[in-house]
Amino acid sequence: MYICEGNIPELEGRRIRLRRMTAEDAEAMFRCWSDSATTAYLDLPVMHSAEDAKALIQWLFRLAEQDEAIRWGVEIIETGELIGSCGFNIWQLKGAFRAEFGCELTRSYWGQGFMSEAAKLAADFGYSSMGLNRIEAFVDPRNERACRWFAKIGYMREGVLREYRHTSSGYVDAAVFSLLRQDWLKARERQEW
Repeated sequence: MYICEGNIPELEGRRIRLRRMTAEDAEAMFRCWSDSATTAYLDLPVMHSAEDAKALIQWLFRLAEQDEAIRWGVEIIETGELIGSCGFNIWQLKGAFRAEFGCELTRSYWGQGFMSEAAKLAADFGYSSMGLNRIEAFVDPRNERACRWFAKIGYMREGVLREYRHTSSGYVDAAVFSLLRQDWLKARERQEW
């Protein structure tokens, strides 16, 4: 069974690298996490400074140390610029073998395929190293852009959980998307992955 214990492996794709975020990434992640367009449907605390981002990065690392989550920074290989983050917000390996994928990307990089590449790297790690059978994503149904994106990268929309999450603005629904190990294997066979 997979054990993280704060070991966040570096994963490299064609254009991006997934790596552990550090305190030095606070400014870049503040730009991402403080943009209202990026966080409109996320339940992130309001960011007032890079110090807030630094605190969130430290909290995410503590979750990795406790085997509760794993979060990577998304870095452009060519420039070394950190443009977002992604990872498994939570996982359950015993019995269910599933994890919840979450991500956010700095707005100026939307629509360029960076997060699609990151999601594929994370899924490859989840299925190959963690032994997952199912990766889930819970998306606010009003976030039509994210719903289209998950469908485009191969996730299947399963339905809507009504008033699934409580946020600072009250209860919100969650559209459920999933990618199963068998879907991932078939996509790899067709060289779509």
